[in-house]
Amino acid sequence: MIGYASRTGTRRNLAALAAHGWRLMVTPACPRTEGMRYALDNGAWSAAQTGRPWDADAFLRAVAQLGAHADFIVLPDIVGAGTASLKRSRTWLPFLLGSTGLLLLPVQDGLEPSDVLPLLGANVGLFVGGTTAWKLATVGMWGAVANRVGCYLHVGRVNTARRIARCHAAGVQSFDGTSITRYAVTLPGLEEARRQSALRLYA
Repeated sequence: MIGYASRTGTRRNLAALAAHGWRLMVTPACPRTEGMRYALDNGAWSAAQTGRPWDADAFLRAVAQLGAHADFIVLPDIVGAGTASLKRSRTWLPFLLGSTGLLLLPVQDGLEPSDVLPLLGANVGLFVGGTTAWKLATVGMWGAVANRVGCYLHVGRVNTARRIARCHAAGVQSFDGTSITRYAVTLPGLEEARRQSALRLYA
């Protein structure tokens, strides 16, 4: 599994991340890659956390600046909003298909596989978002969906070794979190969990 950490400007943290093969999850609020491999988030989670409206213009600027070389772009969504979130993502999907090699469709609380299956494929994968309880309860289901379709699967807000193990069990390709960005001391434990998952995969 590939680990993505929220972007940080701290050189010590960046060096530690790069040394262990982690990548950055960049947002429109600060579209800097620090010379590392990266994915581009849409900024909806940060906006929801701070109570600000989502900034579509900032997202578009980030796509124009970074989209072509991003590992993937997360389609715009609405945190925890289920079908309303899916409606927003579907609206943006045709427009963004030519912007990068891989788009990820966020799934939010209440969505079912039948809601998204027609949209998934080689160029459109899944981003498991939603509230923490819903995410943990459904990640296995989304893993089965991704395996059935053959699409990419990513899980957001993974900040503990236990959640990394859950992701591994579900067949996840990558995950992201803020723990390492905030507390560099957590990197060894999370990296060990990621490494152990890789060892179990190839054992």
